[in-house]
Amino acid sequence: MAGWRPPVAAVAPWLAWMAVLAALPWWLGLPLLLALAAGVALLQYRLEDGHVAMVRQALRWGLPGSLFALQRALGGDAYAWGAALLGALAGYTLLAGLDAWLDRDRRRPPIPTTSAEWPELAMAPIGPPAEIIELQPPHWQPAAQMLADPRGQPPRYRDGSYAFADGSGMDGAGPDAAFSPAGRWLAARMRNDRGLLLWDRDRRRLHRLRGWRLCGWHDDQPWLNRREDDMPLALKAVLGQDAED
Repeated sequence: MAGWRPPVAAVAPWLAWMAVLAALPWWLGLPLLLALAAGVALLQYRLEDGHVAMVRQALRWGLPGSLFALQRALGGDAYAWGAALLGALAGYTLLAGLDAWLDRDRRRPPIPTTSAEWPELAMAPIGPPAEIIELQPPHWQPAAQMLADPRGQPPRYRDGSYAFADGSGMDGAGPDAAFSPAGRWLAARMRNDRGLLLWDRDRRRLHRLRGWRLCGWHDDQPWLNRREDDMPLALKAVLGQDAED
C-alpha cells in the first residue's frame, strides 16, 4: 500500500534521537529537553498541530537517552541506575502533566451550534402568544320592527318580553335588542336601562346582569363593561363577579 511504512521505519528517527541524547553529556541533553517542554507549553497556539506532536514525541523518546547519559556520568553502578530510575519516574510524571495541559481544550464539551444566541433568547416570547381581541360593535335594533335574526327565526316583542317560535324567550326587557354575529345570543337592555339581559339560545339560559352594558362581540361571545371607559370583560369573567341567572 502506498505511503505505508513498517513500524521499524516509523520509530527509527526517534531511536536515533534517543541515541544522540544518550551520547551527549547529560548537562546538554536535559536542558535541551526542558527547553522543548517550556517552548511547547508557552507557544502551543502559535505552533502547528504537527509541530506540537513532534515535540511531544521528542520529549518521550529523548528522556530515556538523557537519563542513560546521567547514569553513565554517575559511574554506572547501582546508585547511578537508581538515580536514573527516579529521574524516569519524575520525568514521565511531568510529561503526563504536560500532555494534560496541552490537551485541556479537547476535554471541554463543544458549544452547541444550534443553540440561540443571547439576543435571540432575550427577544424570544415568554409564555403563550398573546391574542388580540377585536370587538365587533353590537347592532341595536328597535323591537317594534321585525328583527334581523342571523338564524332566520326572529322573536316577537310584546310588553317587555321576547318570545321565539320554540317557546323560549325572556321578559323584563327594553324595546331595543341586538343579536350576536352568529345568532347564538340575544341581548336586550333592561327596563329603565338598569343593566343587560343575555339570552343563550343554545343552552336556553338567561343571564340578568345588573349594572353592565354590552361593548361588543368576539368569537360570537359577548364582552361587557360597566362604564364606557372601562376595560371590556368576557362573559365568563363577569359571571364570576356578580351575575344573577
